[in-house]
Amino acid sequence: MNILVCGGAGYIGSHVVRQLQKKGYEVLVLDNLINGHLSAVDGVPFVKADITDKQALQEVFSRNSIDAVMHFAAFSIVGESMSKPGLYYRNNVLGTLNLLEAMRENKVSKLIFSSTAAVYGEPEEIPICEEHRTKPTNPYGATKLAVEEMLNWFNHAYGLNYVSLRYFNAAGADESGDIGEDHNPETHLIPLVLKTALGVLPEIKIFGTDYPTPDGTCLRDYIHVNDLADAHIMGLQSLSGGGQSTIFNLGNGNGFSVKEIIETARKVTGKPIQAVETDRRTGDPAVLVASSEKIKQELGWQPRYGDIEQIISSAWRWHQRNFN
Repeated sequence: MNILVCGGAGYIGSHVVRQLQKKGYEVLVLDNLINGHLSAVDGVPFVKADITDKQALQEVFSRNSIDAVMHFAAFSIVGESMSKPGLYYRNNVLGTLNLLEAMRENKVSKLIFSSTAAVYGEPEEIPICEEHRTKPTNPYGATKLAVEEMLNWFNHAYGLNYVSLRYFNAAGADESGDIGEDHNPETHLIPLVLKTALGVLPEIKIFGTDYPTPDGTCLRDYIHVNDLADAHIMGLQSLSGGGQSTIFNLGNGNGFSVKEIIETARKVTGKPIQAVETDRRTGDPAVLVASSEKIKQELGWQPRYGDIEQIISSAWRWHQRNFN
């Protein structure tokens, strides 16, 4: 099969591209390189284009044989989405509409969509399952939910089949150590902690120590990026075998606190890692943990990296190689 990977030069996309190639798929990457890195897909057929450019998308589909699409080409910084909602609706919603129209016009009917746990908003129960009510608290989550609703209607109207994967905190890096998490600006806890260990940052801030959790800091569900890649390929295999369009959560099912992450990073790196406690951030839930029972039961997916030390160790190898 020939797979178009939109946003394939980004953090998660590049790991999925690598796993697709290992499984024998032919891959074409489309990325505007605003957040992606060409070096992460070195040697992979590549088109520099933006999903908001309808003509560019049409050219990609008309010039290439494409059997299915994987879509990672979204803006994803929560704080930025609050200050620039128009940017997020234009790229994440309008851009995806352009992509779906191009797929429909070129008779491509399979899509794996990179969604997010942000569609749930403040959780009413833990762990969060797919039937949990969706009430996003920021434009990022709202745009992802809008796309899921659009996918549902395109499925009904045009037979466009999809698997939407709502994941929690992607983390870690490929075992090779040559691709990993490289955002600018960086907002995710594990890379920020590891940059502190390397001396790139002077300290790591702990936002709030008075949450109703065992150590007072927020609990989050971390999932290794290669486990995410496995799930994307399983979703594609399901659609290729006639499976129904559906939505899956992806997580480890375990919550790790901010202090646990920092302490594990100290153990992995052997560095002291200066941490500074400060006030809570607005909108940070105390606990976000996923139930992934549905994808385990229906597709047989199992995380290979269930241990947080294993996840941080893989990220540390990449950070040492790239930020020393």
